[in-house]
Amino acid sequence: MSYDPQSTEGLTPHGQERIAELRSDHLFTSDLSVNEFLLVAESGFEPLGLVVGTCIYHIGFQQARYSQSQEMEVLSQAMYNARELAMTRMEEEADQLGADGVVGVRLDIGRYEWGPDMAEFIAIGTAIKHREGVLHRAPNGRPFTSDLSGQDFWTLLKSGHRPLGMVMGSCVYHVAHQSMWKAMKNVGQNVELVNFTQALYDARELAMERMQAEAKELQAEGIVGVQLAQKSHGWGAHVIEFFAVGTAVAPVAGQQAIPAPGVVLGLND
Repeated sequence: MSYDPQSTEGLTPHGQERIAELRSDHLFTSDLSVNEFLLVAESGFEPLGLVVGTCIYHIGFQQARYSQSQEMEVLSQAMYNARELAMTRMEEEADQLGADGVVGVRLDIGRYEWGPDMAEFIAIGTAIKHREGVLHRAPNGRPFTSDLSGQDFWTLLKSGHRPLGMVMGSCVYHVAHQSMWKAMKNVGQNVELVNFTQALYDARELAMERMQAEAKELQAEGIVGVQLAQKSHGWGAHVIEFFAVGTAVAPVAGQQAIPAPGVVLGLND
């Protein structure tokens, strides 16, 4: 799917009004801490505003075989699509502010009493723009995204690298139940539960593989700050989502590292 940098699809009228006010009033909002704000500014960037993307998604149903470990592809796709919608809407808000990127991105999932199969996917971060245009957007034309803290963002730039975008991989997996015979046989013994080990191993590998594929699409050199989480999201003890997320990075064009500031947090370099 091609990305239209002028698109406002999915943004609410009030969201568009808020972004317009930030532009016209030259006021910024940010969830950066004071230290993060200082380091982002020392890196040559200015905060433009807090940007948010949200998506309330109905997650479909898929029946798993009791004794078989397998990926729940319907659920995997739902979790991935919903996060992508939230991320895209956050990027659209950043684009409306004229941002080069979004830092400190958080991806959260909220559940409400409206139904057990419904969840809200939220992406939130601070849109920023480089004062001198040294850094640019990701190769796909979108503002870059990063879940790095302000401190890690500053350190990354000092190393001569820049963020291209957040990359993620999701895998919802059903872990087969142990048969009654095997459970009784293992009573009182120290023994590896091979079927559980293999199922969890396979699920993590699928999530990591998909995250790496996204990084390749961005022409990244590597991925930093990788986090690998697992949650059941209320599906039951044997259905687990493995979620891998990190920031894809590449060298600054021409290996032109951002000049180190003379003062950081009151300390001379």
